[in-house]
Amino acid sequence: MDRARRARVLDLGCGDGALLAYLWKERDAHGYGVEIDDAKVTACVKNDVNVLQMNLESGLSLFGDGSFDCVILSQTLQAVRHTEDILREMLRVGREAIVSFPNFGHWSARLQVAFGGRMPVSRSLPYEWYDTPNVHLCTISDFENLARRIGLRIRERVVLHEGATVGVLPNLRGSLAVYRMSAG
Repeated sequence: MDRARRARVLDLGCGDGALLAYLWKERDAHGYGVEIDDAKVTACVKNDVNVLQMNLESGLSLFGDGSFDCVILSQTLQAVRHTEDILREMLRVGREAIVSFPNFGHWSARLQVAFGGRMPVSRSLPYEWYDTPNVHLCTISDFENLARRIGLRIRERVVLHEGATVGVLPNLRGSLAVYRMSAG
């Protein structure tokens, strides 16, 4: 049996709920989204997605240990203030965690800082420094060091750039990193 079928999923920072709607329709996976933005919560409801409006910074105390098969944090890691806490909480309430984030170590970001003297702006980093929701800028190497330090086991890593998988020099050439993890 495909382990993604009938999984219990928690999507943190779920936006309009499109991922959960897809998982429900295509994989018979059930779960909840967590979102703070009013308009996105309304969009989830319109998309028939179970959503809880709450701030991730408050923790996941509403959920018991092991409540979910998988907890997802898609392109939200860089916007949370208490990174270690949310990663630990994800693996308290879920058997596995999937985390994705923009890689600030990508060569184009490095060049914009080095030669332009400005914070990077790109398709994967579309905000200027003064209006960005990002509070923590990290690279693939930074994230892997943190995961090791707090005892997370990286089970799988996929690094992408414009939809293509990057195998060679991923911290330099990849603009998006996706990890599947479990507790140590």
